[in-house]
Amino acid sequence: MKKMKTLEEFIRKQMENADFKKEYEAIQPEMDIIRAIVDARASRNLTQKELAERTGINQADISKLENGTRNPTIGLLKRLADGMDMILKIEFIPKQNI
Repeated sequence: MKKMKTLEEFIRKQMENADFKKEYEAIQPEMDIIRAIVDARASRNLTQKELAERTGINQADISKLENGTRNPTIGLLKRLADGMDMILKIEFIPKQNI
């Protein structure tokens, strides 16, 4: 029986393909935002419904943000941060530092 690869191993192997690498790197900012939203909400032990109640943002819209089918505005990100009692911080990092 063949050993199943972890997602990280699979991605590392796929990154050897230049086309895959280019596309994967192109979506990283969106993936980072999604991960930040999910991680922040989880760190506050909030469900999507609870966050929706705190922010006035429809729970379906929060779900769309978290599954990547909706792109947030800065204003929406700020409302999410406020609803989680957090501040929104956006950074530009030189490429050589990543």
